[in-house]
Amino acid sequence: MTVPRLAIDLFAERFGDALKLDQPLAKYTSARVGGKAEMVLTVKSADDLLAAVEMAYAHSIPYRMIGGGSNVLIADAGMRGLVILNRAKKVSFRNRGFSVVVSAEAGMNLSSLSRQCISNGLGGLEWAIGVPGTVGGAVVNNAGAHGSSMSDCLVTADIWVPGEGVRLYHNDELEYAYRNSLLKHEDGFVVISADLTLKLEAAAVLNARAQAFQTHRKETQPSGATLGSIFKNPENYYAGYLIEAAGLKGYRIGGVEVSTKHANWFVSDESATAEDVRLLLAEVWHAVFATFGIKLEPEIELVGDWHFEMESQTQSDEEQM
Repeated sequence: MTVPRLAIDLFAERFGDALKLDQPLAKYTSARVGGKAEMVLTVKSADDLLAAVEMAYAHSIPYRMIGGGSNVLIADAGMRGLVILNRAKKVSFRNRGFSVVVSAEAGMNLSSLSRQCISNGLGGLEWAIGVPGTVGGAVVNNAGAHGSSMSDCLVTADIWVPGEGVRLYHNDELEYAYRNSLLKHEDGFVVISADLTLKLEAAAVLNARAQAFQTHRKETQPSGATLGSIFKNPENYYAGYLIEAAGLKGYRIGGVEVSTKHANWFVSDESATAEDVRLLLAEVWHAVFATFGIKLEPEIELVGDWHFEMESQTQSDEEQM
């Protein structure tokens, strides 16, 4: 353990059975790969989330949020410090003229929130039906689908800033771009909650739209253990098309293969490791670059304690990217 025993005792005193030590992380990720964490803490309220990050910061303990566990690849060697499983999911609604503001804590499942809004006749989040992850992850990554994204409906977000506390960020301060935001480049920032503005629409219309999105998703995206989209779409291209055109559909390394249904998705079996995924990612990147001269940008993030050999290779890959 790299976390001092005193700090562990303080967390145990504050959070009780919600704190677990030396816990496997694979079951908390959509790809079902990755090693253990020294400390895993499940929080179910914004107050507990704030207390956890403030305690970790005060004791210089590295911390990492995991919501839905998509778009993140955890090293087989695991992670040092504290992993926070955010399950804070309080939701409230308030009228504002012809629209409604939805306030959601960061641990709320994004797809579940979409369904709840649809049932209340609130339009603007139907694109999130079936999208894995949580509100917090969607705010950070500017998640989106079917031509819409989080930046289209986000008004403000309460964000904990290391050394400062909670600060209210407005949409235009978050520097949103395609699958990107200011928050992706700020270490230690934690989304606590978000306010979204949605419009009143007939529930029947919203349900029909959502059903069409779901049908399209089932027809075009694989099921099973996946990380979601592996690469961002480069300008004027679809990453899946480039990967398929490079002849990599069905290409396999270890327990992971490029999906035969959608080439920008990797599917893992029970034998898969995080290193299998990383190696396949690098192989696909190089094949597309060699074929088209296009440098794909990963949409997933590698976190945790990668071995020195892996780190060296990853750095080499990134330099070539």
